[in-house]
Amino acid sequence: MVRSMTGFAQAQGEEGAWTLAVTVKALNHRFLDLHLRLPGELEPLEPRLRDLIRARVGRGHLEVQFQVESRGRRPLQADEDFVRSYLELYNQLRREHNLSGEPDLMGVLRLPGVLRAGERSPAPEESGRLAGLAERALTEALGRLNEMRGAEGAALERELRERLRQIGEEQKKLVRLGERALPAYHKRLTERLQELLGQIPLDPARLAQEAAYLAERSDVSEELTRLASHAQQFAHLLDSDGTLGKQLDFLLQEMNRETNTILSKTSGLQADGLEMTRLGLEIKAQIERLREQVQNVE
Repeated sequence: MVRSMTGFAQAQGEEGAWTLAVTVKALNHRFLDLHLRLPGELEPLEPRLRDLIRARVGRGHLEVQFQVESRGRRPLQADEDFVRSYLELYNQLRREHNLSGEPDLMGVLRLPGVLRAGERSPAPEESGRLAGLAERALTEALGRLNEMRGAEGAALERELRERLRQIGEEQKKLVRLGERALPAYHKRLTERLQELLGQIPLDPARLAQEAAYLAERSDVSEELTRLASHAQQFAHLLDSDGTLGKQLDFLLQEMNRETNTILSKTSGLQADGLEMTRLGLEIKAQIERLREQVQNVE
């Protein structure tokens, strides 16, 4: 089954006084490039969470972010640096302007930015439940992510198969043209050699042998057979599970290599050669489109 490498998913849950949300965003990448952002409460779980991700995602740039909040009472914290700066300024102004009076504590506490809610750490008995919540939410988010990637992959697979079908059609045309063009090319070479040699005595068998040797240099039957074999392997891979992108890309490189050889061999076959070149260029264009598309296959 083909899966794309792009997707987005979220999941959330509650456990006791804690609520947790996880967001997963996936983009193309040659390998598994994992970026995991955890709040302090979940940092001890990082190895376990990474293992969960690796078990469900084989390739791609993955950004996973957790957010944790507590509905319980949170301790108040004072910004002591801010208070200290305020008091120093207060005393400075009092001295410079010969003022009396002491700073009012309640007035100081009411100043914006002095008080803030601190972080509430989970109690020992809560840590295990929070860890379970994080794992469940991550598993749910990854499941949704893979559903999206699977849906995109199904559409991508249809496009890949259609382009592969077109390559197969062009390959069959090349086979038929090659079967017709090579004997005609061999005949033309024989006649041309006879013209060039003129009155020089030459064994007819040797002449035919030399012409056949030259003609074989334009024979693309082996390249076409290998091209068809690679295309068949490509189709079989589309039916399999797992991480396919790199294998598909390798096969396309091999198909491109065979096509380049075909183009180099058919340039001298006159009219049939021109048609074979056109078909080869069409195959090459389809291969390039396939290579662009498989960059998004996991």
